[in-house]
Amino acid sequence: MENTISNKTNDKVRLILVDDHKLFRCGIKSLFETSNGVCVIAEASNGKEGISKIIAQNPDVVLLDLELGDINGLDLIDKVHSQKPNVKFVILTSHVNEHVINKAMKMGIYGYILKDINAEFLDMIVKSVSTGAMWIDKKVVQILRELNPNVVPATQISRSSFKSTHANLTAREYEVLKLVVDGKSNQQIAAALNISEHTSKAHVCNIIQKLVVDDRTQAAVKAIREGIV
Repeated sequence: MENTISNKTNDKVRLILVDDHKLFRCGIKSLFETSNGVCVIAEASNGKEGISKIIAQNPDVVLLDLELGDINGLDLIDKVHSQKPNVKFVILTSHVNEHVINKAMKMGIYGYILKDINAEFLDMIVKSVSTGAMWIDKKVVQILRELNPNVVPATQISRSSFKSTHANLTAREYEVLKLVVDGKSNQQIAAALNISEHTSKAHVCNIIQKLVVDDRTQAAVKAIREGIV
């Protein structure tokens, strides 16, 4: 059994990791050790251990895999929800399955993301989820559109329509926004568009302001919900 991590700070998002692959947990924990807004308070290597630690420590967010060895992630969520209804669950998996995605959404998860996600973006997603935002991987969004055509729009709105609703994003800002949705950092955006990192950061700040959101993660979520990607 993994030891509880005790370096909690009151002003950070309290996160618990649940994944049966130790190497993967170590990588994720290492990522958040450099975060200025997220603190990993515990980790668990299976579902039973995860349930115990979540109930005992009442985290803000739980990042978990679907396959945990003893039980699956959805069963864990089901067992914990009645006792800890305020805990926000984010599934981090390699699997894209229509039945699982639909069931997870009905259970009220706050995120469904794939393990190939950009590390910096994962940090921002956890922070955003802790405030009540939702993040769904764009591959999963497409499946949700197919499963729920009357709920999630199946087609993208026109660029002109999007502009009229969102304070006239420039052509360059659209390019930057699409890269933000792909999880690219400011440095990666700069390299992709052959601009300076300072300029990249300025574009992201402008996008956040124009979309009336708090951070780049919320900008990406809103872009997906509005059909721009």
